[in-house]
Amino acid sequence: MATWTSALARFGRRVADIVAECNYAQRRMLALRTSPDRYGADANKAPDTYAEFLFRASDAPLHEPAASGRAHGRPVG
Repeated sequence: MATWTSALARFGRRVADIVAECNYAQRRMLALRTSPDRYGADANKAPDTYAEFLFRASDAPLHEPAASGRAHGRPVG
């Protein structure tokens, strides 16, 4: 009975890891697609003014997890 329980727990952790990775990828793609740099004519060029820099960096930053959350290869975000 204990082997079934541990196997079910491992399967549940794998499913949770897959869902967490898909959630991270979805949030990252949304941030990339809505970035002002993507649609500008000079997207690869550095901003000329501080106001332009602030506009380009206007998207919400991704949450930085605690040190314990960064362990074990978990993605940042």
